Amino acid sequence: MALKKFAVGCFDEEGTLFHAVARVREAGYKIHDVYTPFPVHGLDKAMGLRDTSLHTAGFIYGLTGTTTAVTFMSWVFTKDWPVNIGGKPHFALPAWIPITFELTVLMAAVGMVLTFCYICQLAPFVKKHHFHPRATDDLFVMVIECGEKTDKVAVKALLTDLHATEVNTQVAEDGWWIGRYDKEQKLYHEPIVA
Repeated sequence: MALKKFAVGCFDEEGTLFHAVARVREAGYKIHDVYTPFPVHGLDKAMGLRDTSLHTAGFIYGLTGTTTAVTFMSWVFTKDWPVNIGGKPHFALPAWIPITFELTVLMAAVGMVLTFCYICQLAPFVKKHHFHPRATDDLFVMVIECGEKTDKVAVKALLTDLHATEVNTQVAEDGWWIGRYDKEQKLYHEPIVA
């Protein structure tokens, strides 16, 4: 996996972070991610992130559950093992509604959780780079991608002007890796020369 350079700025307050995100986007820099100690309402819009498609995936998973339940029960009760139960017709759709509902909810819930974990790269064995040890404790951490042509000194000056309490650059893997944090520390710091 390729290593990338990132500029990391730490902020103490939510309001300062919102202003900094807007100014960094106006300056034309690409924000890799922002790590906060609690969910911040409106930050996704300020960062320019698109709306999630998870609800569409949930609908597709639920539709798959409904189709699976109705198809399986109609095949079992009409073709594979038709049983005359008190004169009830073999294709008894009202009797299948509870099972259909349960399978719809199960498929939608499990599918959405697995999709969310895949998109966010969450799993017990997946490790990602931590840009700051206090990122989810009490600091707001903004990570900016630095390309080959990005002037790191200008990024540092911009973050300092935006009242960042701490600014540094790091070289890290962009994605995730399989391993243990206590055995492998994927953290590389690079000093900024002014």
